[in-house]
Amino acid sequence: MVDGNILAMIGLGLMVGMSGAGSAIGTSIGGAAVIGMVKKKPDAFGNGMVLAALPATQGLYGFVAFIMFNGLLAGFMQTGLSTFQGGVVLGAGLAIGLACLISAIKQGQVCANGISAIGQGHDVFGNTLILAAFPEFYAILSLVAAILMQGLIKA
Repeated sequence: MVDGNILAMIGLGLMVGMSGAGSAIGTSIGGAAVIGMVKKKPDAFGNGMVLAALPATQGLYGFVAFIMFNGLLAGFMQTGLSTFQGGVVLGAGLAIGLACLISAIKQGQVCANGISAIGQGHDVFGNTLILAAFPEFYAILSLVAAILMQGLIKA
């Protein structure tokens, strides 16, 4: 039988690692677009910076989940986790990690296109914010699902 504690530790690592990696990639995509934009329109740096920073939130969702699960798991230090409980944490880590990884990258791409359009003189800051919220929604759903999954560990 697989040790529940090992599964849980892998899940915690996935929560933080994959969501953080997605945010790093997504913000880099946006940041690279800002560098290209400021060559043509340096006064739009502020708008570009805001858009480039949006994918950073997915890393925060993974970190919030990590803190929540880590606090919950601290209560199991004496008894350890069952395989089922460890599997729940692993599942939550996969859900948050994958959703945040992919949504941050895709959000970075949406933002980069908006940043590029701003650099070409188009007034699309607000439209880009709205469209960038779509991939973010699924990262939020993964965090909500993980919060609900905590109830399975306590049972």
